[in-house]
Amino acid sequence: MDIPAFAFATANEIVFGRGKARQSPPRIASLGRSVFVVTGQNAARNEWLFDALRAEGCEVRTFSVAKEPDVETILAGVAAAKGCDVVVAIGGGAVIDAGKAIAAIVPASRDLMDHLEVVGKGLPLDNPPLPFVAMPTTSGTGAEVTKNAVIDVPEHKRKVSLRDNRMLADLAIIDPALTDNCPKAITLASGLDAITQVIEPYICTRANPMTDALCSDAIPRGLKAIQTLMEREDTAARDDMALVSLFGGLALANAGLGVVHGLAGPLGGLTGAPHGAICGALLPHGLATNLSADPDNQRIAEVIRWIADAFGTTEQNALGALTDWSRANGLKGLDDMGISQGAREAAAKATETSSSMKANPVRLTYEQLIALMENAR
Repeated sequence: MDIPAFAFATANEIVFGRGKARQSPPRIASLGRSVFVVTGQNAARNEWLFDALRAEGCEVRTFSVAKEPDVETILAGVAAAKGCDVVVAIGGGAVIDAGKAIAAIVPASRDLMDHLEVVGKGLPLDNPPLPFVAMPTTSGTGAEVTKNAVIDVPEHKRKVSLRDNRMLADLAIIDPALTDNCPKAITLASGLDAITQVIEPYICTRANPMTDALCSDAIPRGLKAIQTLMEREDTAARDDMALVSLFGGLALANAGLGVVHGLAGPLGGLTGAPHGAICGALLPHGLATNLSADPDNQRIAEVIRWIADAFGTTEQNALGALTDWSRANGLKGLDDMGISQGAREAAAKATETSSSMKANPVRLTYEQLIALMENAR
């Protein structure tokens, strides 16, 4: 079999392991002495980091992000970060995306909208971003190793990307201890997002040998680990989910995604529903729709076999088992997330400009997309 040509880009340095976050302050200080730390809503839980950076001689400014970042949040962060040398983001995917965008726009001479895809001009950055360090506290988006930041643009009711290869982190620290005792609902939604992000790059049209190696390890690993974490807190399962999330970020940044993310982006922008929960609700139906449209697709069939093995069922019942298990563990359907028929119709139309849809294994019609979301209600 011929090996396709491919490229693979990622963070300048990736550090994985328990305890690595607490060892990071000297490395961060080497990147700059004025440090802008982006956190989640409860910044106090990161006092250990602030204190350790100050002990290294750093000036520390902090900025809290309470929700998925929008244009207003990014602009406020950029104003607060002026004069800083390095940006550190410690939090979930929303926090890391916010930090990534702030690091990118502080040195920019153009307006943020000039650089946004779909709703803006999509122009490349005219100056390199500030040095950027990412430390995820959830296992979901893999944003610590992706080259884009997803930003909500309320006036357009869309979530779109700020994207540039130079936005890849200078240092990504994946410390599974930061995810320990994450609430069950967040663990489920973020974990299903992580699993989606190793499934879609595996079946997409831009898959390559490196992303295949990552995804074929991560899919069964993630399916097993998330089931364990719904039953009990487990250190080994947390470690596995952190690795799956990392592998998903690496894979999607270097291959692509598909219909689940193609719909999840517009649905989130239209309704404000959580991204991970939308992905989890859509995942089994996205696989079923793609297989129905491309019944000879061996990649999709292989993913379904992995799901069947993980849930101890047949391939014919695998996707139903995944749906039932997710609902039994508290994942809502689209209706219960407040996603109306009108929002679903708008999202189906919006996939025409969605970057995620470009690598879906088969072209889907508007009617197929509507039916997919109808099944995920």
